[in-house]
Amino acid sequence: MTASIEDLRQRARRRLPRTVFDYVEGFSDDGFTTTANRRSFDRYLFNSRTLVDVSKVDHSTTLLGEPLATPIILAPAGLAGLLAPRGEELAAKAAASRGTVFTLSTMSIGTLEEVAAAASTPLWFQLYVWKDRGVTQSLVDRAKAAGYRALCLTVDVPVMGNREQDRRNGFTIPPRLHFSNVLDVLRHLGWVLRMSSSPRATFGNFVGHPALTRSDAVGVARFTNSQFDASVTWKDVEWLRSIWSGPLVLKGITSPEDAQRAVSLGVEALIVSNHGGRQLDFLPAAIDLLPDIVDAVEGRAELILDGGIRRGSDVAKAIALGARACMVGRPYLYGLAANGQAGVELALDLLTSELDRTLALLGRPRLNELDRTALRVDAPASLAPRTSPPHGATPTLLKPVGGTHDT
Repeated sequence: MTASIEDLRQRARRRLPRTVFDYVEGFSDDGFTTTANRRSFDRYLFNSRTLVDVSKVDHSTTLLGEPLATPIILAPAGLAGLLAPRGEELAAKAAASRGTVFTLSTMSIGTLEEVAAAASTPLWFQLYVWKDRGVTQSLVDRAKAAGYRALCLTVDVPVMGNREQDRRNGFTIPPRLHFSNVLDVLRHLGWVLRMSSSPRATFGNFVGHPALTRSDAVGVARFTNSQFDASVTWKDVEWLRSIWSGPLVLKGITSPEDAQRAVSLGVEALIVSNHGGRQLDFLPAAIDLLPDIVDAVEGRAELILDGGIRRGSDVAKAIALGARACMVGRPYLYGLAANGQAGVELALDLLTSELDRTLALLGRPRLNELDRTALRVDAPASLAPRTSPPHGATPTLLKPVGGTHDT
């Protein structure tokens, strides 16, 4: 029986070769931030109300003017197509079936046109600004033509984080067999057979690009690795704002100052995110960064929390702190690896049912009734075991700021 996201995680672990599973789980350096993302939710305790009519629970919302059935949206994830054949298409279909947003990564195996043709969900396209701005422009033009509704610029990858597991495992694109992983891959022949039907194992959005000197998978990987640009600045955000007429979203905001500057440039939404702990280690947990950024923005942009979500109660906490929605990455990837589209749908169903139960037990049956008065903050516990909260810690009420969350 699969009763939680952790159950899906264990199923994914059994179905994937270690090299691929470790890629999904990966973190930078010592993994402090990845751990903090999850455990810092424990600091926020609930204030519940009783004798409230909770016979009808409403978790619907709007995001950038789009009505959504749930505040849980799917984050961009590079190489999701390694977990299941046409993985990005399957995840987009799952999002559509549950009335929410799917965000396609630039570094996807499926192309942005293939994914757009597969699903009717509101689609966002995640983008990096490449050294060759012509490559960036062409991706923006393709996203426009394919009907993507928002452009999501990732701003926290000037250089790649130090992901030691991938280096130890020899993780490459395209995947290769070598002495250290051959036995593990052979133990996962089901994955090998499933992936044999995949159309490609490379970054699909760059296959056939005129700038390529080699058109095979190795050539595509070398090209994309050479295109990451450490010189990207706010001027590039202004440039994207000038060539993209739809909503612009920045992913990777961790400071109030950056949030304020983004808003001043006309950015409509910000994703409070530390890249799942896969970039700079020893950043604070995403949930702990959220309140100050909410206060700094003062309602001028919609905020999305990304990082550490594993329960519907985590979603409720983020909404209470001022997020409009939450992005999930690893949870839906576990589902994709476990059972394709049905697994992604199950991941969303698990989180949504937990959210509904939390709202009912809180005595706040509608999402727009969540605000900071629904929470207490405990003593710092970002690294405490989830089963052992700090002994003798005295919870305090959070100061309400900014009113309620409107839906």
